[in-house]
Amino acid sequence: MPADEEGCIGENQSQITIKVGDIMVREVITIDENSTVKEAAEVMNKFEIGCLIAVRKGRAVGIITERDLLKRVVAEAKDVNKTKVKDVMSSPLVVVEPNLDLEEAVKLMFQMKIKKLPVVEGKRLVGLVSLTDIARFQPQMIKILKHLAARHATPKSMKKVIDYYVV
Repeated sequence: MPADEEGCIGENQSQITIKVGDIMVREVITIDENSTVKEAAEVMNKFEIGCLIAVRKGRAVGIITERDLLKRVVAEAKDVNKTKVKDVMSSPLVVVEPNLDLEEAVKLMFQMKIKKLPVVEGKRLVGLVSLTDIARFQPQMIKILKHLAARHATPKSMKKVIDYYVV
């Protein structure tokens, strides 16, 4: 859900729901699964990012992260010019849809022990959400709380926290 004019996301009768699509990165960098890990590392360095979505014929099939490069290439002393992305990427992909509640996405990350979730609509890759993106969103949550506190009477049980930490 996009933010309304006053910056409140998904406010629905005093309930706020933040969706994955509200904070996901839309410009996802991909790499062909048959590329070498050296090429993958070069792309990561060029864009200063920690992962790439691996694709086969335009479809997302895996993810290669800095951790994958360390554990499955460097630690095993594999030849970066011969090792293919498909040989060291994490697959199958764990994906979510943009309309999933952010809380559910975080639960899935904890359950699967992953820090990055590709976002798909149907079978089309439309974004990526990371634990870092979620942490970066915290200031926006403060704005939402300030907005609500200004528009509504703050419940007594919340007043101390809102007054001290938010307003």
